[in-house]
Amino acid sequence: MRLHGSVLGAALLALLAACQQRVLADSDTLAPPEVSQYNGTLYAACKMRPSTSLPDGLPKVYGQVLFKQDYPEGNLKVLLRFNGFPTESNPEPRAVHIHQYGDLNQGCDSTGGHYNPHGVNHPNHPGDFGNFKPQEGKVITMIESEATLFRGMSVIGRAVVVHEKIDDLGRGGDAGSLLNGNAGRRLGCCIIGISSPNLWNMHYKVYNRRLRRNLF
Repeated sequence: MRLHGSVLGAALLALLAACQQRVLADSDTLAPPEVSQYNGTLYAACKMRPSTSLPDGLPKVYGQVLFKQDYPEGNLKVLLRFNGFPTESNPEPRAVHIHQYGDLNQGCDSTGGHYNPHGVNHPNHPGDFGNFKPQEGKVITMIESEATLFRGMSVIGRAVVVHEKIDDLGRGGDAGSLLNGNAGRRLGCCIIGISSPNLWNMHYKVYNRRLRRNLF
């Protein structure tokens, strides 16, 4: 009986080890091949263009949103580069969010609502980037986001939207505030896709040079 128990115990341990290896293997398959190609880091890019349904008189926003994240749980870094805003002396901040659908069939209007996988109120969605104040008609800044490029919650294939107005950050006291921050029309949008490191490396150098000029 002792021998039988030992054999059974060894078999169970072997089964558990095999299951653990299978789980690890399955986890690895969730990482895009570019993670290994680029030393454990995934890059993504989103080419911002004006909405095709934009009314006359509103700014036409162009630019890029660039993403960088170390696998599997590094902080997502987001580099925002927009131009086309009015060159005003006291410009209004503009809201930027990740929206649910990478669908531009009806311009930015078909990108759906905010990407909200946890079903919570705004501004607690992982892609609620916040407000950005243009300088000389441009927004050039870098942030960290709670969104991710990995696994089931990945924002790959979803959209980034630049809005007409400031985001009230859920403090507006109405339903729209808790849904989208009352940020107004959608000026521009783009679809997030996996990219090489080239765009990130190039624009990150430009961003750092600009940052150093402003600091010294």
